[in-house]
Amino acid sequence: MAEKNNQNNNQNKPQDMNQLLKVRREKLQNLQDAGKDPFVITKYDQTHHTDEVRSLYEAHEAKLLEGWNYPDVEGMSEEDAKAAKDADYNARRELMDASPIQVSIAGRMMFKRVMGKASFANIQDINGKVQVYVARDAIGEEPYAEFKKSDIGDIYGVKGYIFRTKTGEISIHAQELTLLTKSLQILPEKFHGLTDTDTRYRQRYVDLIMNEDSKKTFINRSKVIAAIRRYLADQNFLEVETPMLVSNAGGAAARPFETHFNALSEDFKLRISLELYLKRLIVGGLERVYEIGRVFRNEGLDTRHNPEFTLMELYQAYTDYNGMMDLTENMFRYVAQEVLGTTTITYNGIEMDLGKPFARITMTEAVKQYAGVDFDTIETLEEARAIAKEKHVEFEDRHKKGDILNLFFEEFVEEHLIQPTFVMDHPIEISPLTKKKPEDPNKVERFELFMNGWEMCNAYSELNDPIDQRERFKAQEEQLAQGDEEANTTDEDFLNALEIGMPPTGGIGYGIDRLVMLLTDSPAIRDVLLFPTMKSLDK
Repeated sequence: MAEKNNQNNNQNKPQDMNQLLKVRREKLQNLQDAGKDPFVITKYDQTHHTDEVRSLYEAHEAKLLEGWNYPDVEGMSEEDAKAAKDADYNARRELMDASPIQVSIAGRMMFKRVMGKASFANIQDINGKVQVYVARDAIGEEPYAEFKKSDIGDIYGVKGYIFRTKTGEISIHAQELTLLTKSLQILPEKFHGLTDTDTRYRQRYVDLIMNEDSKKTFINRSKVIAAIRRYLADQNFLEVETPMLVSNAGGAAARPFETHFNALSEDFKLRISLELYLKRLIVGGLERVYEIGRVFRNEGLDTRHNPEFTLMELYQAYTDYNGMMDLTENMFRYVAQEVLGTTTITYNGIEMDLGKPFARITMTEAVKQYAGVDFDTIETLEEARAIAKEKHVEFEDRHKKGDILNLFFEEFVEEHLIQPTFVMDHPIEISPLTKKKPEDPNKVERFELFMNGWEMCNAYSELNDPIDQRERFKAQEEQLAQGDEEANTTDEDFLNALEIGMPPTGGIGYGIDRLVMLLTDSPAIRDVLLFPTMKSLDK
């Protein structure tokens, strides 16, 4: 019988919801018929936010009540103590009301409790919530009757003065209410918020309303980017913008999205990197440049990957990958301090200390340490393939010795790199845009920064030899012909720029989303993207 009742309740839920939605629309229609359509209001004079309401009142109260003699209720009966406290509250309230602080706030109503001639509501804005006391005698009988018909989710403007209730809560005594927007949908149940992750990602606007932590994450994301910009401005970097729609999507190992430009009757791609255009600017004499922008890679979805994500790349003339390491270490430390107030961050219960010097290790040393294989002693491709088979590392026929070294690194090393660690001196086979190490032409001057087992950035001493670069592109074309869909193609205009002459340059790319994930302790990249890529509901 109980099961049958539950089924009946579940069947009635959509009907009940439809009725509730219908009632909200009827309320809007009644307002419009009465000439009180909230949607015709174009602006509201918002003088303060909720956090300012509290700080203003506390400062004002401290000044007026300096030296105040609070009643000593020790030894009094419960009745006498209550009377003394009430008298003290009334006296303080009278003093405060003699010089009231007038404010005008605006926000979404998240709670309402009607009690006859007076009601309480909570108004939420970007900085938090504040309680509002709404009395019929203060705002008038008709406005009060209209307020009683309001719904959770409605957006109000509130004018009034600040006071402290008997329970100690700083509140606003409303003198005028203005319905600014009528909410026609129903917010999730207030005690549990919006917990369904799929809905949170698809309806981020509801997530931001219901989940304070989510809102804080995106505020901190903005602070991270602002801190990066401040740091780079102090280092005399210029922020620039380069094309997103390109004929040759190079600069990274990734599959691009492709499209067709009707006006020119040509095929174009969405950029996968910022690199090649920024290097053209170095050639042009802009010695320090960076760009923060979206790039697009036609790849899978997981906790750390989204097909469009935010990348920052910067290039500095007359330095190398060592200079990029110093810049990165100092910038990460600066950003953490600016955003979190500390250089020690915690992710998933694990502490990472950005205040200490970052560890530095070569890729070969790392593989030797964690896999027990010294690739410096492996001379031929056949030897590399043999040790890969022995260690059960899968590889493809097109993979060279350096590719196999990288596969070992991914298999045995990455997960161990929790504290900030620069992994240096990659094999040339996986670094087509990087300068060779003078003492070892099989390796390049490149590093990746790892934290929490994640790659956080990728940097080079940039290849500026146009002849060498053409040979590298040729090798990439061969990889492409063998089935590597992530290989680069030859960019003739970029080669022409190198032939004009690019000075010695250090360059680096940062995954901004992963940095935000670490600094906000967010489990997935979708938690730090306002509108992540989602599969269509009708698919």
